[in-house]
Amino acid sequence: MTEQTPFTLSAELDPPFTILSPQVQSAPFVLCSPHSGRVYPKSFLAQSRLDPRTLRKSEDCFVDELFQGAAALGVPMIAAQFPRAYLDVNREPYELDPELFADPLPDYANSQSVRVVGGLGTIARIVADGEEIYRTRLPVDEALARIEQLYFPFHAALEALIAGTKAQFGYCVLIDCHSMPSAQMTQSSGPRPDFVLGDRFGVACDPKITRFLKETLSLEGYDVQLNRPYAGGYITEHYGRPYRGVHAVQMEINRALYLEEARFTHAAGFARLKTDLTRIASMAFSAIPAMLEQRAAAE
Repeated sequence: MTEQTPFTLSAELDPPFTILSPQVQSAPFVLCSPHSGRVYPKSFLAQSRLDPRTLRKSEDCFVDELFQGAAALGVPMIAAQFPRAYLDVNREPYELDPELFADPLPDYANSQSVRVVGGLGTIARIVADGEEIYRTRLPVDEALARIEQLYFPFHAALEALIAGTKAQFGYCVLIDCHSMPSAQMTQSSGPRPDFVLGDRFGVACDPKITRFLKETLSLEGYDVQLNRPYAGGYITEHYGRPYRGVHAVQMEINRALYLEEARFTHAAGFARLKTDLTRIASMAFSAIPAMLEQRAAAE
C-alpha cells in the first residue's frame, strides 16, 4: 500500500483551518474535525523531544477525509490544519498546565481540570500514550499567542457555521468527528467498539438523534456504544444546547476500521468506511429533520 498524505512541515500555519462550504446548504448539519490536522510548525518540532511519528499518535488521522463524502452532500465541515499536540480546540480556551510553563499562569487559567491534570490541556504536555512532548518549559506568552491566533479563530468560524445553519433551518445538529486508538494500540484488556457516540448522557442532544445514529450504524453491522468511554469533550458540551436549537454529538471511530495505526496510512477498510459514513449521513440528513419537525409540530 502506498504512503498517504504524510504530515506537512510549515514555517507558519496558513490557513489554520479549512471549511468545506456547499453552494447551497441542504440539511441543518455542521461537521467538525478538530483533531485531524497534520501541518506541523517547524518551530514546534524544534521544541519537542519527540520525533514526528510519535507526535502523530495524538492525531485523529484522516478523519477529515472520511467525512468529505458526507460534506459533499451539502453541509459545511470545518477541519483544523494544526495538530492536536500543538493546540487542542476541544478544550476550554485556557486549560493550561502549570508544569508546562516557565512563568506563572494568568489568574483566569483553569489549571485544575481533569484534562489538565492528565497532561492533555489546551496546550498538551504529553502525547496520547503519555510521553512528554517538550524539551524544556514554555513561555506563557507563547501559549497565549497560539490561543489567540488559532483557538479563537477556529471557534469563531465554528460558531458562525452553527449560527448560519440555525438561521436557515431553525436549528442545527453538530457532529464532532473523532477517532480512537484500537485495542491493539492501547492497554485495553478487550476489544473496543467500532463507534462511540457521546451526547453528554442526553444533555447535549435530543436523545432521538443519538438513538437514530446508533441504530443506523448498528444496521450497517457496526458495534456502537453510547457515552462510554467518551461522553463528548468541550465542543459537544459547549455547543450542545437543545433548548436553544443546537444539538451536538461526538462520534469516535475505531482506527482499526480505516487506519494502519503504526504507519499512519489508509488501511484496506478506508474506502468502505468512507462510503458507509456517506450513506449513513445521507439517511441522517433526511430522517433527522423530519423527526425533529414532527416532534415540534406535536408540541
